[in-house]
Amino acid sequence: MNTTGLVKCAGALVAVAICSACGTSAVAPSTATIDATYVGRTLFVDGRPVTAARLPNPLPRYATILPERHAKNTYEYIINDYGTYAGIFDYPKSDKEIGEIKDVGGQGCTNVLSGYGKKTFWIVAAYNQITEYKVPQKPLKTLSISYSSIGSPSSCAMDSSGDLAVGILYGKGGGDVVIFKNASGSGTVYTTPMDEEFFDGYDNQGNLFADGFSGDRSGFVLAELPKGSTKFEKVTTSNTVEFPGSVQWDGKYMAVTDQDANAIYQYTISGAKATLEGTVALSGSSDCAQNWIAKNVVFCADAGNEDGEVFSYPGGGSPLAVFSGNFDLPLGSVAAKK
Repeated sequence: MNTTGLVKCAGALVAVAICSACGTSAVAPSTATIDATYVGRTLFVDGRPVTAARLPNPLPRYATILPERHAKNTYEYIINDYGTYAGIFDYPKSDKEIGEIKDVGGQGCTNVLSGYGKKTFWIVAAYNQITEYKVPQKPLKTLSISYSSIGSPSSCAMDSSGDLAVGILYGKGGGDVVIFKNASGSGTVYTTPMDEEFFDGYDNQGNLFADGFSGDRSGFVLAELPKGSTKFEKVTTSNTVEFPGSVQWDGKYMAVTDQDANAIYQYTISGAKATLEGTVALSGSSDCAQNWIAKNVVFCADAGNEDGEVFSYPGGGSPLAVFSGNFDLPLGSVAAKK
């Protein structure tokens, strides 16, 4: 791959992580421009919990590495903090932001398990902003849940039949997952072993996986809703996962990101056990809040570096490209065809 920039020295890449693992009292924000606190290991920004593990890194970020300049009929989205915007990109034609979807934020998903969505995608921005878009940014329809009885949504995933799963991060239904049959209607609520649901994803058999924290906000939990079941079951991983990250089928494995480790763990699932089969290291990332695995690459919404990054998948390593544009605590990413 032709590049025009080199990564800065390793010292500039070290993530300065606030101690989100200790105590239950609030921790002072790391920057003067962000109203942020930690409660346990959950980060609150402007009074609302978010799915990032840490605040933006105040150290210099690495330089942009330009991608190969050839056409590809896809759009990529880096979705920022709730109530802000989603940046639109046209990679690998360019690494520069080409547009924005305003007044959104949170996470995204699309109508494929991995790869590039078929001309539509979803952004979960609020209890009444679960919106489907036609690329690049035309809203098609919006679903909602009850904020007072359920809470704040955090994530979304679609299965191959078109069902939409939306995870609840915080509120009375914290940890629940709401599934909208055929991505319509009012949805059905499913209880999980978690009190805070961060990310979710279907596998190729229609089983739904979700991760988050248990009640003490310290214990990582991975859970599965087997296809046809009405009950989530806890799944034990063969390795330790420190902080919940993206959950997505990659074509062969269930891929779970550990935001603290800056790595994607590839699992085979058998019953109530997830066995680690491989690790994809995301070198130079600070906090990939939500990843989206596409063809031969994975897109990272990096809350720590405040940018969007592209890595080889499953190769990992240093980024192939770093998106340039407007970022405000990136939390989500998704990709879809034109």
